[in-house]
Amino acid sequence: MILPKKSLRKVLPERNPDEVPICERYTLSIPEAAQYFGIGQVRLRSIIHANPNADFLLMVGNRLQIKRKKFEAFIDDMSVV
Repeated sequence: MILPKKSLRKVLPERNPDEVPICERYTLSIPEAAQYFGIGQVRLRSIIHANPNADFLLMVGNRLQIKRKKFEAFIDDMSVV
């Protein structure tokens, strides 16, 4: 099925060319990390609560950020999430 160009604009949101893709970001917010890792936000927050001094956490002011590569390594070491 070939869609006309006008309908493609409705299906595909326009991206800002300066925006860094999630898979290349150094840190992720809770919603971004949940989307990237396929883990629910509630489960992600419970992992953070259970590991408050983990090296994958970064506080930016009062905002919690997750260091993507370090959290990937943390998840790799776990057998159950």
